[in-house]
Amino acid sequence: MKAPARSHPLWFAFVLHRLSGLGLALFLPAHFWLLSQALTNPARLDGFLQFAEIPLVKLAEFGLVFLLAVHMFGGLRLMALEFLPWSDRQKSLAAGAVGVAFLISGTFFLKAI
Repeated sequence: MKAPARSHPLWFAFVLHRLSGLGLALFLPAHFWLLSQALTNPARLDGFLQFAEIPLVKLAEFGLVFLLAVHMFGGLRLMALEFLPWSDRQKSLAAGAVGVAFLISGTFFLKAI
């Protein structure tokens, strides 16, 4: 009997890609608003930059870089599905993409603290 699609590891890659895209879509407007503060109210930007030195904020930045890396590698995986023939290695490639995303975001986090 065939296992349901939602128990397949690549379904989790699909969900992670969609959730990372949603997280980035929610973050980007706030990011652009903050950047606009550099032009209109430099004192408010300086206050936020001081706030960004808090360890919990740095941890959130780690999460953001992780989401960005996961989304990028998930997109590359989808492009490979579109243009390359299907292979049984897809599960390993998806796990590797998450691992590389964690490595990239972890490196960013270690440099930030």
